[in-house]
Amino acid sequence: MTDSQQARLTAWVHGRVQGVGFRWWTRARALELGLVGSATNLPASRVEVVAEGPREACERLLAALRSDDTPGHVEHVAEQWSTPRGGLTGFVER
Repeated sequence: MTDSQQARLTAWVHGRVQGVGFRWWTRARALELGLVGSATNLPASRVEVVAEGPREACERLLAALRSDDTPGHVEHVAEQWSTPRGGLTGFVER
């Protein structure tokens, strides 16, 4: 897959990532990278991040999610790559 190809990243972020501004922070990073998608709170102190756009931008978002710059404390990030489904506009917090 080349950098210009579109991709869909689904990342499950585990740790202390709820109630600390993590979804807002993720939304800001995604918009800076020109991505569309969502950040959604899940049970068991997890956040699901779905992002679509250029593969390189998705990889940069994934690196940001794994960095020490996130609010709260990230213990683990699981990732899944797939073909974009489309139909997304903006980046929303759920």
